Amino acid sequence: MRTDKFLQNFESLSQYLKAFAIKLTRDKNVADDLFQETALNAFRHRHKFKEDTNMKAWLSTIMKNSFINQFRKKQRRNQIQDRTEGSYFLNSFGGTVNNDGEVNVSVEELNNLINGLADGYRIPFQMAYQGYQYDEIKTAMGDIPMGTIKSRIHHARKILKNRITDLYDEVSV
Repeated sequence: MRTDKFLQNFESLSQYLKAFAIKLTRDKNVADDLFQETALNAFRHRHKFKEDTNMKAWLSTIMKNSFINQFRKKQRRNQIQDRTEGSYFLNSFGGTVNNDGEVNVSVEELNNLINGLADGYRIPFQMAYQGYQYDEIKTAMGDIPMGTIKSRIHHARKILKNRITDLYDEVSV
């Protein structure tokens, strides 16, 4: 497509693109920037546009992708990088949530609930909690199938959760 014809088609769609930018950003100033970026990218990549295709859809896709990329950049700017060993990324914009579960459940009560489990559930659960790998638990349990080990750990967690819920529902009543 010739440059003059491309510009003419772009201008005929500019009102639609400006409205679409406002719809995406909900801010006129940001929408103007998005429109300009879309125009720049469209003109820069005009050789990729196939003449017999839908230019409105092509330009809308460019605008939508530009909007998404700007949003992602903004999200990355709101993150800080921790330079400690392991290079963890921490979100600077997220709030912390307090977990009152540790306060509400005493260690003694929790140990009593765990010790109340049948050995088939208690031993694999405790080993998993202590950091043993599934294959190590399997060996310690006498080569029980891996699926059984995983199932017992899962069921132990479920049983403990239900017992804690029951215990504290009774206390709050």
